[in-house]
Amino acid sequence: MTLSRMKDLRALADDELHRRIADAENDLLRERGVAAMGGAPPSPGRMRALRTNVARALTVLSERSRTAPEGRRP
Repeated sequence: MTLSRMKDLRALADDELHRRIADAENDLLRERGVAAMGGAPPSPGRMRALRTNVARALTVLSERSRTAPEGRRP
């Protein structure tokens, strides 16, 4: 798993971002399960990359919600 670039994430639609977040969180849950059972994860850096990707995608969604117009006011 590679780190997602902010430029690439900003080009995606909201529903695609939500799907990527869900996928990354599911993968992270599996990795944490393996670590909790005492097993060594196949790639220790993968957990960090997953957390970073989730954070970046959530940042893009947050930026969009802050900059979206809430309606026209007179």
